[in-house]
Amino acid sequence: MSDSVIKMITGLGNPGKQYSQTRHNMGFLVIDDLARQHSLLINKTRFDADYIKARIFGRDIFLVKPQSYMNRSGFPVQRLAAYYKIDVESILVIHDDLDLAFGTMKIVQNRGHGGHNGVRSIIDAFGSRAFCRMRLGVGRPNTGNSVTGHVLGGFSKNEQGDLEKAVEDGVQACKTILTKGVTHAMNQWNQSR
Repeated sequence: MSDSVIKMITGLGNPGKQYSQTRHNMGFLVIDDLARQHSLLINKTRFDADYIKARIFGRDIFLVKPQSYMNRSGFPVQRLAAYYKIDVESILVIHDDLDLAFGTMKIVQNRGHGGHNGVRSIIDAFGSRAFCRMRLGVGRPNTGNSVTGHVLGGFSKNEQGDLEKAVEDGVQACKTILTKGVTHAMNQWNQSR
């Protein structure tokens, strides 16, 4: 499979202050940090998505944060991609993942949604799963705790200690994808965990 050239990086999360520091907003946290490191403001809005087009690592890239709540992320992403003529293969989606331990990461392409409603919504909107995904581990809830409560809950003391590194790893993996390609990033980041 030849490497896709990524033109849009979409972080998934829920809008609003009450969700900003929750596990479900890992995608937003990486996008915000990537923007901050490049002195960018995500200050445009279209199709229920906040975004900016910028030059990062020598490439023209859209940074996108859908504002439609997680379960309906697909429509804003698909509309924005269609408007700017960006193929589904050229999109990287960053999201939280229950099946990976907190602070770990896996980069995949052309895979199913794995039960993640935001990813499911994007697959439904495009009628395709050919996009690239950065899965950021948030771990599973303790026995007796609900999945919803876990992903919409704040970070534990232990997680807060590891959060900065997890987000920074996400930013650095974006850099690898943009400068060396998806396959190289998979080899580097999926093995080093």
